[in-house]
Amino acid sequence: MIEPTRGNVIFGRGSWAELRRLTAILRLETVGGALLLGAAVIAMVWANSPWAPTYQALRAYSVGPQALHLHLPLGVWAADGLLAVFFFVAGLELKREFVAGDLRRPSRAVVPVAAAAGGVLVPALIYAAVNRADAAALQGWAIPTATDIAFALAVLAVVGRNLPSALRTFLLTLAVVDDLIAIVIIAFAYTKTLHPLPLVAALLPLAAFALAAQLRRSSPWLLVPLAFATWALVHASGVHATVAGVLLAFTVPVLPRGGRGAAGDGMAARFEHRLRPISAGLAVPVFALLTAGVPLGGPAGLAAALSSPVSVGIVAGLVVGKVIGVLAATVLVARFTAARLDDGLSWADVAGLAMLTGMGFTVSLLITDLAFGPGSATATDATIAVLAGSLAAALPAAVVLRLRDRAYRRLAEAEAVDADHDGIPDVYQRPADAPDAALPEQR
Repeated sequence: MIEPTRGNVIFGRGSWAELRRLTAILRLETVGGALLLGAAVIAMVWANSPWAPTYQALRAYSVGPQALHLHLPLGVWAADGLLAVFFFVAGLELKREFVAGDLRRPSRAVVPVAAAAGGVLVPALIYAAVNRADAAALQGWAIPTATDIAFALAVLAVVGRNLPSALRTFLLTLAVVDDLIAIVIIAFAYTKTLHPLPLVAALLPLAAFALAAQLRRSSPWLLVPLAFATWALVHASGVHATVAGVLLAFTVPVLPRGGRGAAGDGMAARFEHRLRPISAGLAVPVFALLTAGVPLGGPAGLAAALSSPVSVGIVAGLVVGKVIGVLAATVLVARFTAARLDDGLSWADVAGLAMLTGMGFTVSLLITDLAFGPGSATATDATIAVLAGSLAAALPAAVVLRLRDRAYRRLAEAEAVDADHDGIPDVYQRPADAPDAALPEQR
C-alpha cells in the first residue's frame, strides 16, 4: 500500500493566520464558558432556594411592545432573542470558515463535517430507541444532539491547556457545524404552526439587509432595524426566531469589496469581532440564567427525574451516542480516504474529544423547551438530564485528555520553535508535504 502523504492527514495543522484567528475566538469562548457555568450554577441554586418564587417570577415577567405582539416573558426573550445573536455569530463563523478559512478545502472540511453529522445522528437514534413507545417523549429526539462549545472549552482550559491547535480547531468547527444542523432541525422539526404571510414578508427586510451588506453599508442605524424586522417577522411566522440569525449571517460578505484583500478585513470579520463578546459574555450566560434553574425536589426527586425514559435517552445520547457518532465518523473518513492521524497524535485523542462533544447545554435546553414546553414536568426532567449528561460526559473526557497531557506538552513545544525569530513558528512555514522536524522524544 502506498504511504499517504503528509497532506493526507487528519488533524493536520492549518495556516498560521487561521490559527491566530481561531486562538482569539477560543479565548473568548473559554471566558464565555466560565460565565455560562457560573450563570447555570446561580440559576440552579436560586431555583432550589427559599427565593425560588422570585426566580420563576423573573422568568415570567413580560416586556416588549404589545402592538407588535412582542410583549413576551423574559424567558422567551432569552431563547428567541438573545440566542438569535448566538446563531448570528455562529453563522458568520461557519460562512467565513468555508469561504476563506482552511475549511474551504474539502480535504480539511470533511472530517469535522462528518464528525458533526455522526454526533447528531447516533444520539438521536439512541434517544428514539429508548423512547420508541411514547410518541410525546419522541418529540425530544434532538435534545442530545447538540455540543456546547463554551462548556467544552471551559473544560479544556482546566485539563487541556496544551491540547494541539489542530484538535482545538476541530472541536470549534465541529461545534459550529453542529449548531447549523441544530438550526435546520429547529426550523423543520419544531415549527408546529406556520403562518406563511409573515414568513414571506420577512424576505423583504432580509433582502434589504443583504443588499446593504453587499454594498458594505455597515451603519447600525440601517442594519439593526432591518435585522430586527426580519427577526420579528420570522418570530410571527411560527418558525423559531433564531433561524433569522443564521439567515442574516449568511448574507454578510466575507471578503472585502471586489474579493481582494484578506478575509480579516471583510464585513463578516468585523461583525464577528464586535458581536462575539456580546454572544459569549452576555447572550448565552443570560439564557442559561433564565433557563437552567429547575427544582430538583431533593434526592428522591432527582432520582425520579433521572430515571424517566426521557432522561435516560438524553444521558445515553450525550454520554454514549456522541462518542460513538463522532469517533465512528472520523474513523470512517480515515478508512475511506486512506488518511492517517497527524504526527504525535493517537486515536485516544480523538476519543477524548468525542467524549467532550457530549457536553450539551445551550442548544439542548432550547430544544427542550421547544419539544416539551417551558416549565412542564417533562421539560424539567430533560433539563436535569442535560446537566447530568454534560457532567457525565466531561469527567471521562477530562481523564483521557489529562493522561495525554505530557504528549500534548511535547507537541506544543515543537510547535512553538521559532529558530529564525520572525514571530511565526517554523512548523507553519514548511511546505504542506514536508516532514516535521523530529519531536523532542524522537530526537
